[in-house]
Amino acid sequence: MRVTVRLFAGLRERAGWSEREVEGVSRVEEVWPVLGLGPEPDGLLYAVNKQYAPGEQTLADGDEVAVIPPVSGGSFRLSGEQLSLDAAVDEVRSERAGAIATFVGTTRVESRSRTVQYLDYEAYAGMAERVMEDIATALKQRYDLCEIAIHHRTGRVDIGDASVVIAVSAPHRQDALAACKDAIDTLKEQVPLWKKEVYEGGEEWIGWGS
Repeated sequence: MRVTVRLFAGLRERAGWSEREVEGVSRVEEVWPVLGLGPEPDGLLYAVNKQYAPGEQTLADGDEVAVIPPVSGGSFRLSGEQLSLDAAVDEVRSERAGAIATFVGTTRVESRSRTVQYLDYEAYAGMAERVMEDIATALKQRYDLCEIAIHHRTGRVDIGDASVVIAVSAPHRQDALAACKDAIDTLKEQVPLWKKEVYEGGEEWIGWGS
């Protein structure tokens, strides 16, 4: 049986490859040992065909297995172009809405006492949008909301530019504000997006894998 393994961010750079076919594995937990990359780091997640999967899940011939290092992204989209807050707000306008809460994350020039030149974002396209949609679905179950839009940059993001834009509409401001905060907090924990800081004198993936 043959499956395709994909690596991302600092893990991809460490291995020196991004995609490889491997044979002789029947469960997700058997993938890491055959990659020849040393002891398995803490905190890795796995996705099979763009769905998070437990270690005991059985694999089928032709499956794609993504090895996901811990993350540092319609209305849920990745973009290599500059983001527009107005566009996100327009997507969530509703006659039911009494409030629209927004969040814009921007690149700052200083991080951990170092001068940042720009950020570089990498995403697992296809899965990232799906996870963002799952986040929105969960928020709609928790709060009384109208619509949610989540847009995230990929590639180079210069100082002062937006890396993520979130807009949430709701009948009442309390739900809009609370859901907007939960959206960015959950996005940073679950969506397969990784951030590299490029600073004067070097660069570093933020989180595991640098």
